[in-house]
Amino acid sequence: MNPITTFLSCDWGTSSFRLRLVKREGLAVLAEASSKEGNAATAALWNEAKQPPEQRLDFYLAIVQKHLQKLQEEVKTSLEGVPVVISGMASSTIGMAELPYKPLPMAVDGSDLQTKTFEATVDFKHPVLLISGVKSNDDVMRGEEVQLVGCHFENTAEQQLFLHPGTHAKHVLVQHGQAVSLKTYMTGELFSLFSKKSILAASVEEGGQLQDASNRHWFEKGVRASQEANLLHNAFLVRTNDLFRRASKQENYFYLSGLLIGSECQDLLKALPASIVLAGEDVLINHYHAALGVLGIVGLCPLQTKNAVEVTLNGQLAVLKHNAA
Repeated sequence: MNPITTFLSCDWGTSSFRLRLVKREGLAVLAEASSKEGNAATAALWNEAKQPPEQRLDFYLAIVQKHLQKLQEEVKTSLEGVPVVISGMASSTIGMAELPYKPLPMAVDGSDLQTKTFEATVDFKHPVLLISGVKSNDDVMRGEEVQLVGCHFENTAEQQLFLHPGTHAKHVLVQHGQAVSLKTYMTGELFSLFSKKSILAASVEEGGQLQDASNRHWFEKGVRASQEANLLHNAFLVRTNDLFRRASKQENYFYLSGLLIGSECQDLLKALPASIVLAGEDVLINHYHAALGVLGIVGLCPLQTKNAVEVTLNGQLAVLKHNAA
């Protein structure tokens, strides 16, 4: 496989691992592998192994090598020399090598991100480009900065918003070709805690799709309720909706989702950006797009949606090109 025309994209999060063989032109994915071997699980294995600190990088790269072998078997050709670009939590304290955060502002073309290159070795025959995260005075992100780069923001005086939904949703303001501010919202984590670990767990049930009429109705009801009362009060209504048989457990699941996403996005009404790029997993994109519609934001500023894989590959390739220049 030609290392000039392809690269290996590794999106290594806290709880998941994804490796893709990608054609640079057109970003076609030629093969891919994934597992639950996230950085948290790998770090736990590393601590159990009690190996010398200088062997940490090799320990982590052995995980990459295992999946790389699967890709080689799939494409039936050697991938020796093809560069590996790694973003996500691999550059954190639980990753293969901790790198410092890049302080804001950050160039949206990825040219000033903090990176480290590891040359190919006898045991791992691929150069590795490890990309670090970004920090403000009171906030951080790792992985999302690459997706922001992959959105190809315009260099304009208008404030544009990069909105990345997830466990820890990110709102990043972009202006004059720079990411200038960052806010994290623990929306996804709170949803998980409420729906699985709290008293509300018995009142919700995952299932169905947002486009189902009754689910959509209760989701939108949750978004509207988030604007009318405090979240700590609204959350208890999930229990009483079930207790008084006002909503099914499945409908309640969507009501809770609407409450939390609406609570997150209400900040946008206080300071509306000129445009919004909503980038992430398709299911979450649909939920956030619906919430922004209920709040009237879709009608007030242009909204683009982008798939997480697309922007990750775009961003990683852009950073790779900057580091090869």
